[in-house]
Amino acid sequence: MSKEFFEAVKMLEAEKGIPADYLYEKIAGAIVVAAKRNYNGKDIVHCDIDPEKQKIKVYLRKNVVEEIEDPDTDLTLEQAQLIRKSAKVGKTIDIPLKTKDFGRIVVQTAKHVIRSAIKDAERGQMLQEFQSKNQELLSAKVVRVDPTTGNVTLEIGRNEAVLPKAEQVPGEDLREGDMTKIFVVGIKEGEKRPRIMISRTHPGLVRRLFESEVPEIFDGTIEIKSVSREAGSRTKIAVFSKDEDVDPVGACIGPRGQRVSNIVDALGGEKIDIVKYNEDPVVFVSEALAPSDVIGVEILDEGSKSCRATVPDDQLSLAIGNKGQNVRLAAKLTGWKIDIKPESGFYEG
Repeated sequence: MSKEFFEAVKMLEAEKGIPADYLYEKIAGAIVVAAKRNYNGKDIVHCDIDPEKQKIKVYLRKNVVEEIEDPDTDLTLEQAQLIRKSAKVGKTIDIPLKTKDFGRIVVQTAKHVIRSAIKDAERGQMLQEFQSKNQELLSAKVVRVDPTTGNVTLEIGRNEAVLPKAEQVPGEDLREGDMTKIFVVGIKEGEKRPRIMISRTHPGLVRRLFESEVPEIFDGTIEIKSVSREAGSRTKIAVFSKDEDVDPVGACIGPRGQRVSNIVDALGGEKIDIVKYNEDPVVFVSEALAPSDVIGVEILDEGSKSCRATVPDDQLSLAIGNKGQNVRLAAKLTGWKIDIKPESGFYEG
């Protein structure tokens, strides 16, 4: 094996991040598997790879015996002493093999196994890398947009992942070369390679964006209690702080609204309502129906978590929202079924 072989392994380590020791171990195993075919599959072939000396030693290890029982594994003392004078009965002897003796088929087999080993190593590395990023916010670069399906291929570090059309924000136009933020929903092991499930519509994306923009959330001073989202349109997020001196809503909005503005920009202009969490469902539901005013909330059934919110007549459409969106998001945020009632008791026809 030439110097170029060891240089190629170093290049693989540098380009794909696969440890050279791992590759040498797999390559040695591949050579053994291939060479054993010439010896009826007997476990007598060994391979040692020394990257420091840039040498590969392949050899047969046979038993020195008085009488041969298996010609594949045994040598007589006379035969052994022709190779090494110090050979003794009951010991083993290593017989060097030359690479050229393997034959074309054996070399091709070794190449195939090596290729498979590299793919397995890449797959394992990819799985490990993505598992460490599960439920995290990542920056990704758009490398391809499928004109038929609308699916977008993203470059994430050394790897690529597909953002399906269904996980893209409605109305968003991603183009090749764009940088975008994605949320890692989960990882599934596939037959050929791990499948990373990513999204721009998942509520977890908003949660992670707030963690990255608001230091008080990152350090635990403020807690995100819940998030409800209709991607591309509106998000509601409930925040809470045990520290009475900290205003959780104000901290999330940031000086001159800069923190929430950065998040809105990252979401392509999606509206965000930040509300203060309260253990009292009456107070929490009132907060969740922002930006509308709420006169009062009546608990209808604790068990089924249903309630009725009364709002000023002129706030009715605001409380319900376009196509019911505001009350729908408030219900998801609080976990309560919310019926909206105008103060007068009469609905406009």
